[in-house]
Amino acid sequence: MVEEWTTPEQGESPDLEKGHPMTSEPTKPTTTGARTLPPFRADHVGSLLRPAALKRAREDHAAGRIDAAGLKAAEDEAVRDVVALQREAGLRGATDGEFRRQSWHMDFIYSLGGINKVEDENLRVQFHNADGDIEFAPPSAHVDSKLHLESTIFADAFAFLRDTVSEGVTPKLTIPSPSMVHYRGGRASIDEAVYPDMESFWTDLTDAYAAQVRGVHELGCRYLQLDDTSLAYLNDPEQRRHVAEIGGDPEHQHETYIANINRALADRPGDLRVTTHMCRGNFASSWVATGGYDFVAEALFGGLEVDGFFLEFDDERSGGFEPLRFVPKGKQVVLGLVTSKRPELESKDMLKRRIEEASRYVDIDQLSLSPQCGFSSTLEGNNLTIDDQKAKLALIVETAEEVWGGA
Repeated sequence: MVEEWTTPEQGESPDLEKGHPMTSEPTKPTTTGARTLPPFRADHVGSLLRPAALKRAREDHAAGRIDAAGLKAAEDEAVRDVVALQREAGLRGATDGEFRRQSWHMDFIYSLGGINKVEDENLRVQFHNADGDIEFAPPSAHVDSKLHLESTIFADAFAFLRDTVSEGVTPKLTIPSPSMVHYRGGRASIDEAVYPDMESFWTDLTDAYAAQVRGVHELGCRYLQLDDTSLAYLNDPEQRRHVAEIGGDPEHQHETYIANINRALADRPGDLRVTTHMCRGNFASSWVATGGYDFVAEALFGGLEVDGFFLEFDDERSGGFEPLRFVPKGKQVVLGLVTSKRPELESKDMLKRRIEEASRYVDIDQLSLSPQCGFSSTLEGNNLTIDDQKAKLALIVETAEEVWGGA
């Protein structure tokens, strides 16, 4: 079992002026039933571990041993299997595991018109884990011409997922948020001859995203997730120093991001449910940033116009639940209490206690349960097995059914 951890604030009496109930005891969850709209009581972030056959097919395609049609056939088979895995776990929503991507975000970003892939060593990323650090310079992106959407990105992938899920299962599409086009490189990654001022950059970028939102809705997407590491990274003072070093505004950059995500979503169809997922890095069971959501919480939870927030809360790196006091009525919080970074299975009793703790700051009916991040944000995946992954998904569903009376 995963060892239980606590934060210093647990057990302290909440502050009534900040919207906390005047009690020193956690509010006991009440049975509120399954959710019929996403995010569901039991949910997951999006990426799932790639099976060995799919990894081999990618290697064979890169080496020229199979053609594009051969790779697609391997991807189709793997997606069918992973959709079945999610159904068997009892989940009400399903993704394609991001099986057709190399990376959770860069495949999308490179598909935007005006962006070029850059192979260089200038921007290095340092990930951390229990055994040490991993440092590397993944390919980056440079804005070389006016941003635009040439065609709906991941259209074929979503259409296949839509046609593969069972009746009653909602297909979810995950894409990086607009912030991710800007965060890593900042102003230096945007050609000043193309965009002499940043307002025109954000206008074109959010217009492209608005077109993407319309496009996926036309394909039948009713559950869209914008993945955004930047809004979690900015809680870390080290990341704010990085932002300052590349010419950004570390004190207010999260507010710029929130405003522009809202611009991209302003005209979304009324029946499209949108969530955002925020993590502190996820590569080969390693992470980048630390720190609770305190720095961004008020602007984020009170200002970002999405239906739900997927939040990391699997260990002490994520801080306490206190920032959830800023979540308004009508917004859902998906508690990422089950780690996707380690194979050990969490205690169901521990999960229930932590849900109770979170319910001191946001109503139990606004809460759901998920892994803290994807299981395979990149092709490599985290250090656990597909069986470990299945057990964690099943645990999430079982716990949600016992806490809320349905998943």
